[in-house]
Amino acid sequence: MIGRLQVAVVLLTAASLIVSPAYAAAQAGQEQNQTQNQAQSQGQASSRTQPPSQPEAQTGAPATEPARDLRSVEGPDYSKPKAALPNLFAPYTPENIPEPMLTNSSRIDQLIQDGKLMLSLDDAISLALENNLNINVTRFTPWIAETQLLKAKAGGIPQTGSSQQVVLGSSPVVSFDPVFTMNLGWSHGIFPVNNPFTSGAGTTAIPAVDQNTAFVDLGYTQGFHTGTSLQVTFDTPRTSTNLSDVVFNPALSPIMSVTLSQPLLNGFGLLPNTRYILEARNSIKVANSVFAQQVIATVTQTSNDYWELVYDRENVKVQEAAVGVSQKLYEDNKKQLEIGTMAPLDVLTAESQLATDQQNLIVAQTTKLQQETVLLNDIAKNLLAKDVAGIEIIPTTPISTPDLVENIALQDAVQEAWRKRPELYQADLNLKNAGIEVKATNNGLLPSLNAYVEYQSQGLNGDKINTTNVPGDFVADTASPLVDANGNEILFGGNPAFAGFPVSTTSINKGGLGGSLANVFHNDFPVYSVGVNLTLPIRNRSAQADSARAHLDERQQRVQYRQTENTIVLNVRNALIALQQDRAQVAAADKARTLAQQTLDAEQKKYQLGSSTSYNVVLRSRDLTAAQGTALRAQANLEEALVNFNQAMGRTLEVNRITVADALRGVTGRNPLIPGTPDADAGVGAK
Repeated sequence: MIGRLQVAVVLLTAASLIVSPAYAAAQAGQEQNQTQNQAQSQGQASSRTQPPSQPEAQTGAPATEPARDLRSVEGPDYSKPKAALPNLFAPYTPENIPEPMLTNSSRIDQLIQDGKLMLSLDDAISLALENNLNINVTRFTPWIAETQLLKAKAGGIPQTGSSQQVVLGSSPVVSFDPVFTMNLGWSHGIFPVNNPFTSGAGTTAIPAVDQNTAFVDLGYTQGFHTGTSLQVTFDTPRTSTNLSDVVFNPALSPIMSVTLSQPLLNGFGLLPNTRYILEARNSIKVANSVFAQQVIATVTQTSNDYWELVYDRENVKVQEAAVGVSQKLYEDNKKQLEIGTMAPLDVLTAESQLATDQQNLIVAQTTKLQQETVLLNDIAKNLLAKDVAGIEIIPTTPISTPDLVENIALQDAVQEAWRKRPELYQADLNLKNAGIEVKATNNGLLPSLNAYVEYQSQGLNGDKINTTNVPGDFVADTASPLVDANGNEILFGGNPAFAGFPVSTTSINKGGLGGSLANVFHNDFPVYSVGVNLTLPIRNRSAQADSARAHLDERQQRVQYRQTENTIVLNVRNALIALQQDRAQVAAADKARTLAQQTLDAEQKKYQLGSSTSYNVVLRSRDLTAAQGTALRAQANLEEALVNFNQAMGRTLEVNRITVADALRGVTGRNPLIPGTPDADAGVGAK
């Protein structure tokens, strides 16, 4: 019966070691399949004309969307631990993380010609992907999230970037990483004994026990995703003493103990023990999406800054042309004043207009220089590098008016934006994590009931002292009396007394660790234990608070999900309106510029014929300058509206042929545009 019970305990332990990881892996795969199926069903639901009322059903982004699940890149994966083979010490060494590159990429040097940076829009975007510090800072976010997944796999609690992290419920009570412990020790002690007759320590004035102890204790602990905990200990103490009534001296008494415990209520199952792993996986997806969002924002900002610089440079040309017209008018009027054919007031009027135009030119030149600095900050890491400090940027992509502007129904545009915008994907993952917290804290409301099975085997061996009497051999005791007090002879067994001591021989049977281990593994002295531990928190207020907080957080995430949806709707609607209005503004401004030019030409002819005044010419010149500036501004606004529309629709990456995998590595697959050659594809946006 005892042998069968021993075999059963061993089989139960082996089954836990084999089945628990396999079961946990199968459950993790099932969780992943459920997540994928949910994403697919959400994608189908989001393509309907009327979106459902539940936020989860409105999430419609397959994992292949360019701004969504982006971790299909080569490079370091900090969620994987260092392998212990072939280097056993590798897990105990720090990760080799390269220093960040804080110098400008070589692409900038390739675009410099005659001390000027010849920059196309495509090259500006490529430089931003390589050098923009906002992208370089956010690039660490997915890697940091991967380290926290590694921490969760070990059974720890992932740390967020927030200084006020909220941890609801209890964390896994076991470590998923096996832990091996070893204790070595030696001690020597002399202990006073109050009863020397029972202790065998002798009858000196203050008898003492002299004892030496040496031990080697080994331990192994392993936790599993089901909450199962396995603990194996092996203690091998060795004791020597001056006591005479011990069987073995020195004695070795090894003890092997195997304990297997399993939560039955609180902490039972995969979800309470692996919730941080599931949440960390979702957090990595969120981090990748945040990085993609930063890439989109940087590309959008760089494109807008580029078009602003183009506008500023063209505006400088407009103001220079206005100064030229005013300068010619002033010089002509001055000559006519000298010959007496014009009044001094007309000369003053022309001179005043010239001063005004010169002032406007200075303002335009200042704005251009400031915008160059803004764009340079978008595309360079080091603004004080010798090759870029104070360099003039020459945009080579001109402003153009597209023949066609996006014409899409608002409902279709919103559905596409919901599929592609990273913000909604992040909100969906945060909502999933909130749901995991709800289930985990619900489990935390239950009492703690743990079942355990324990098996223990002991051994005992050492040097054994054997004392044997020699038959017929005695040593006379001369001090023993032969007669009693009455003078009678003392008889022993009817014979005259012979007082003495029997002769004995002493031998030592050598023993040691081998014999004691044989006791252990032959199961000579087994101990079997089975039981349950119940912990019932009275009132259970802490668990109630955590559960209520998790439910409230989940409800808040639902509201924020709808808020994100509405924000995207507003972005798309405003982008569509801006696109349509700016296209109409370009047409109107272009016609106004043409009419202003014709009006100025007619007024100058009238002035040359003497039928107009210098003041009227100045007015018409002002009108033309304003019309030219308005037309130029309208064209720049249309280009920026296209950029903003692509951002609102989530098209920025695909329109600009950007892969986030390249952006994460800080490299782009594009070749820089050779200065002086035309840009083959300068258009940005859906046209």
